Amino acid sequence: MRLSNERFAEKLGVAARTVASWRKKPDLVQQSEMQQVLDTAFEQASDAERARFAELVGEAPAAQAVSGITEDERLTTDPHIGAALEWLDRSARWIPGTARRAVASRLADVTVQDLHNRGTRRSWVSQREVVDALRQYYGHQIENHGLYCGRIGADTVNTSVLTCVDWLDVACELRPEQERFTATSTRPDASLELDERAASLAVQRLAETLAMSTRLVNSPIYRLLGTDIRKHQLGGSFGVTHFAHYALTMDLLEGELMDALAAGSSSMPLRDRHLPDLRSVLDVANRLCAGGVLALTAIARPADPYRGDADYLLLVQERSGHVLNAARRLAVIPKGFHQPLTDVRRDAQVGATLRRELEEELFGRPDIDNTLDEMLTADPMHPARRSEPMRWLAEEPDRLRLESTGFGLNLVSGNYEFASLIVIDDEEFWQRYGGMVEANWESATLRQYSTTDTELVTELLSDVAWSNEGLFAMMQGLRRLAEIGGERVKLPPIEWEIST
Repeated sequence: MRLSNERFAEKLGVAARTVASWRKKPDLVQQSEMQQVLDTAFEQASDAERARFAELVGEAPAAQAVSGITEDERLTTDPHIGAALEWLDRSARWIPGTARRAVASRLADVTVQDLHNRGTRRSWVSQREVVDALRQYYGHQIENHGLYCGRIGADTVNTSVLTCVDWLDVACELRPEQERFTATSTRPDASLELDERAASLAVQRLAETLAMSTRLVNSPIYRLLGTDIRKHQLGGSFGVTHFAHYALTMDLLEGELMDALAAGSSSMPLRDRHLPDLRSVLDVANRLCAGGVLALTAIARPADPYRGDADYLLLVQERSGHVLNAARRLAVIPKGFHQPLTDVRRDAQVGATLRRELEEELFGRPDIDNTLDEMLTADPMHPARRSEPMRWLAEEPDRLRLESTGFGLNLVSGNYEFASLIVIDDEEFWQRYGGMVEANWESATLRQYSTTDTELVTELLSDVAWSNEGLFAMMQGLRRLAEIGGERVKLPPIEWEIST
C-alpha cells in the first residue's frame, strides 16, 4: 500500500510500534484477531495493491505485477495502451489496428532477461560519459547559452544542462506574485508524423512496456512554449500534450544515447531527427519540450553528540529501475513531471508541482500518484486532504520555504528542468515527523547527508552515478542554501560557469 508504519497502523487501528515489530520479525505468526484485521485490509485493497502483494510473496508472475492481467489481455483492455496505439496509428499514417498487431508481433520476441541485461549495461554508462558524448555531438555554446559546470573546492563537475546567466541563481520564491506562468490551451498538440524507423521504435517501446509490466498512464503533461525567467521572477507559457506522445518520441532519446555509448557507437538517428543541433534544442515553441521540477530538500536538525553542530539534513535518492527518467541514477528528491492534476491553469505553476511531489514522494500520499489510480478527486491538493506533515508545515507561513534556483534544457532528452530548493528551518519538524519521511516506489534507496560534512558531500558531488538534472539541482540548491542557511552550512564555496 506504500504507507509508512504510522499510516498503516492508523489504517488498521493498531499501535505504530506493532507494525514496526512486524517489519523486524517478518516470520511472526499473528493471533487470530489480528489475522482478521489484516484479512479485512487485504479485501479492501485495490487491484494494484493486491497485485503488488502477490508479487512480493511470490504468488504471481512478474507479468501481472502492475495490472493483474497478462500482456495479451492488457494489449486489448488497457485504455492507456489503447490510447497509445491509436496515437501511433495516426502518427505513422497506418490503418487503424496496425499498431496493435505490430506490438503483439514484437512482444513475442521480447525477452525480459534481455531487457534487464540492457538496463544493467545502461547503468554502467557514467554521467561524465554522457556529458562528453553530448558535447562532442552539439559543441559547447550557442549565443549566450552553454553547458552548466560547477566547482566545489578543487573538484569540477560538468552537466548536459544547457543554460544561461539569466536562468541561474534566480532565487525565486514559489509564490503567486513571483510565478507568472500561463497555460494557453488545454487542447493536445497535433500528432507528429513518424517515419518508418521512428514508428518501429515506438512499437518496440510499447512491447517492452507490456513485457516488463510497466504502467503507462496517458495523462496530460505540460509542454513548454516560451520562457521569461530572470532574478526573483519566473514566467512563460505552456501548452498541453499527452504522455504517450512524449513516451513514444522524445523520451526514446535517452535510451538511444545510453545504448550507443554502451556499444561504443556514435549512431543516433532519433537524435538526428528530433534534436540535431543546439538551435533546435532552444526552439521549444516548435518541438515537443516536456519536463519537470526537482528539488534539493534541506531539513534543519539540532546539534547532536554524535553528528556534531546543528545542520541541515540533505536527502538524495537513487532512482528505481522502474522509473521512466534517470533510472538507477542519483537525484535530489522530490523529482517529478510537470503536469496538471485537475486544474490546468493553476497547476501550471512550478510551486504546484513541487508541493504535489513533496506530498507524494516524501510524505506518503499515493492518492495523488496518477500512475497508480485514476484521478477522481475534484481538488487533490485541497487543504483538507493534506498529509499530517504538510498540515503542520502549513500552520505557519515560515515553516516551509520553496524556491526556484535555476532553469535549463537537458540535452539528454531536450526536457526542461526547474531546479528548486525546499527548506524546512524549524528543528521541531524532524523531531516530530522524521520517522514519517519515506520515499515512494520511484526510489530504490534514500540517503542522508549533512551540510556540516564537507568530505562526504564533496565526494557525493563527484559521483559518476548522478543524473545530469539531479546534479544541476544539487549544485544550485547548495549554492542558495549557503546564502540563507547561516552556521548550519559548512561546505566549500560552490561556483558555476557556462562552458564555452
